[in-house]
Amino acid sequence: MPVESIKPFLIGVAGGPCSGKSTVCQKIVEALQPNGDIDHTNRVAVIAMENFYRPKTAEQRDMALRGNYNLDHPSAFNEQLFYKTLRDLLDGQTVKIARYNPGKYEHTEGAFDTIEPVPVILIEGILVFYFPEIRALFDMKLFVDTDADTRLVRRVLRDMKQHGRSLEYILNGYINHVKPSFEDFCLPTKKYADVIIPRGADNLVAVDLIIQHIRDFLKNKSNKNENQQSIEYNARSRPH
Repeated sequence: MPVESIKPFLIGVAGGPCSGKSTVCQKIVEALQPNGDIDHTNRVAVIAMENFYRPKTAEQRDMALRGNYNLDHPSAFNEQLFYKTLRDLLDGQTVKIARYNPGKYEHTEGAFDTIEPVPVILIEGILVFYFPEIRALFDMKLFVDTDADTRLVRRVLRDMKQHGRSLEYILNGYINHVKPSFEDFCLPTKKYADVIIPRGADNLVAVDLIIQHIRDFLKNKSNKNENQQSIEYNARSRPH
């Protein structure tokens, strides 16, 4: 199969921590792939940027466990591996991505997710638009814009429930790392977005419009592939 026929439509989904990026992606997946539909023309994959954290030394991991390591700084990510992975997908290759465990601040040993170059791939993360080479790969850029109070409340509830972290630990990390990094590195990338989604996944109108745009892309791509196959078939059928 030609690479052109499977080149993914790459969508970046940025926004502050706990802004609702994953929920927006989930709604898009549910709309494009209802009831677990595995028809290739309707498939969509989601990749989280957190899987591209740089491996930590023992000292760095200890710092993270004590809340003294900034996970929201650009230097925490392996942007070269991130870029290569997306580039490989765009070139029609299947990739394996090491799975990150946010509760332990490390990748899970031996755990990988296999991602095929399906028609639509969503890339979500706080800094997906920060690195220029990576930003240039996206066909569509979305920024989930949720107010700081809502994001903080969500973070407190999530970290206490899912990771068993104390309120003091969460607030110290938010004040010292999360908030300043959002203002310095994430928020400035909002200007690169094609679509800004206020209130995140609660903004059903914006999400529905995005879903419709993706559906139109898939339909046009399917029609283009059918026309190309018809042309190739007719060319082969002609007598020499």
